[in-house]
Amino acid sequence: MRIDAHHHVWDLRDRPQPWTDDLPVLRRSFRFSELATQLAEAEVDGTVVVHTVADPDETRDLLALAAAEPLVLGVVGWFDLEAPDLDETVAAARELPGGRHLVGARHQLQVEPDKAWLDRPAVRRGLRVLARHGLVWDLVVSPEQLPAVTRAVAELPEVSFVLDHAGKPPIARGDLTQWRADLTALAALENVAVKLSGLVTEASWSRWRLADLQPAADTVLDRFGAARTMVGSDWPVCLLAGAEYELVASIGGRLVAGLSDDERAEVEGGTAARWYDLESA
Repeated sequence: MRIDAHHHVWDLRDRPQPWTDDLPVLRRSFRFSELATQLAEAEVDGTVVVHTVADPDETRDLLALAAAEPLVLGVVGWFDLEAPDLDETVAAARELPGGRHLVGARHQLQVEPDKAWLDRPAVRRGLRVLARHGLVWDLVVSPEQLPAVTRAVAELPEVSFVLDHAGKPPIARGDLTQWRADLTALAALENVAVKLSGLVTEASWSRWRLADLQPAADTVLDRFGAARTMVGSDWPVCLLAGAEYELVASIGGRLVAGLSDDERAEVEGGTAARWYDLESA
């Protein structure tokens, strides 16, 4: 089974996306109906849809989408980790239409102004609440945040984490030395997996090539192995680099072409199904 472990949808009539204000390519609505035909063409069997804004209403909308669309296997939503009623809020979300498809949550750490946000006691308590509900925590960070992430992952062994977009390797700058060292330290912890996603937008948007992405992909696969690596399109954000869905889906396959058939099956679907427990979602 082929699974796209990371994509987004939004409707600007329902909810603004202020982060797109300076990104004209993304300043429109992207609905699941637009993606569905492309999934079929790329022979993708199911997806995990991921939140974009810190709004509980968006999470409810994504769960409703999962209830209506069989191709949506899982939802990574957003919750206020520091809220005193987080346990009740997550339990209530499970009771909503599509609630059984809630598999994880995340916060936009890459733009969080508090550099010590992950160290807050209330945040740590919130992460433990998510773990008790069987939810994974997705990490979207910039590369300089990887040491702080590694510390948190090490100190919360009961929480399952997923590193989005391979920790955003600085492909466009051409020097992966520090990112590689920090990723190696993180990969030594068994309670974290990684998404081989979003690499095209870390390269030069106007002139990237597959060869530019391969060193980062090879590092991810070497450090995490196939059993802790999953592919994701990061659609529609991939459009910033001129990569339509079919292209970015094929890139994922080409980046793992050197793996065995069993390993490719893990990266292209098995890891996501197991890590997010999609069979029971």
